[in-house]
Amino acid sequence: MPCVAVRNVVITGANSGIGLETAVALAARGDRVVICCRSAERAAVALEDIRARSGNDEVAVVPLDLADSASIRSAAAELSTLGTIDVLINNAGLILSSRSETVDGFETTFGVNHLGHMLLTLLLESPLRAARDPRVINVASVAHWFAVGGLDFDDLQTTKRYNPWLAYGRSKLANVHFTHELARRWPDVAVNCLHPGSVNSGFARDGDTTGPLEVFLRAMPLVSLDAAAGAATSVFLATSDPGRRITGRYWVRNHIGRLAPPARRREDDEALWETSVTLLAPLMDPPVALDAPLGSR
Repeated sequence: MPCVAVRNVVITGANSGIGLETAVALAARGDRVVICCRSAERAAVALEDIRARSGNDEVAVVPLDLADSASIRSAAAELSTLGTIDVLINNAGLILSSRSETVDGFETTFGVNHLGHMLLTLLLESPLRAARDPRVINVASVAHWFAVGGLDFDDLQTTKRYNPWLAYGRSKLANVHFTHELARRWPDVAVNCLHPGSVNSGFARDGDTTGPLEVFLRAMPLVSLDAAAGAATSVFLATSDPGRRITGRYWVRNHIGRLAPPARRREDDEALWETSVTLLAPLMDPPVALDAPLGSR
């Protein structure tokens, strides 16, 4: 029988919930899985859980704080030693009751959910392109519909008036726009995004939410899918033939889903890319022109 090469899979935010269950499912298939987590303590617990439930010891941890570009650069450097990355799943995400800023001065929801993942992805261009059938999977959300009217390019950092649901919705809309534009710029990589469903995943239970938002999120398990079911579309896109052949789409329950009207604006795909690279370019080491044709650096 022909030898099947082991794939390298990288998953952010895989210490709990959807990311954890995605890691278990892919490790159980025989993939070599690297989980990227902010908390070393939680990552250590998740590592043993993934190995035990999947029966696969080829699971590793790389520290990653998406709110700190230095941590992102360090993680990307370590991940690049894999040589190839077959699947990158940008899964981590947060919602905050109050406005705060990342180490680099970005509004945290936008900075972590969009800019942090975009920077990580671009830094991993070489090992992704070195893979035979590379895939980038962005965990977006139906919450992108909350961004009524689309992105506010005059206030992407939400300095004027902060609303947690609007900030979260805009960050998820940014995930969709980033997916579209990256798919155009990396035609040899399958780039897709998805809505995992309303999932009982432990999301937003790190003390970052307070008041009515905390009450609402704690009540969600009463009406939510379990985390394994929420991981199903991520696993589908990471393993299926459609997940390899189709690019630049938004998926729900293993099928192409319906986007909010603002998410269909090609001009916003391009505008977000241009704005984002302007913000991210100084954080590269050394700084580079991220708006150069990808693959030419």
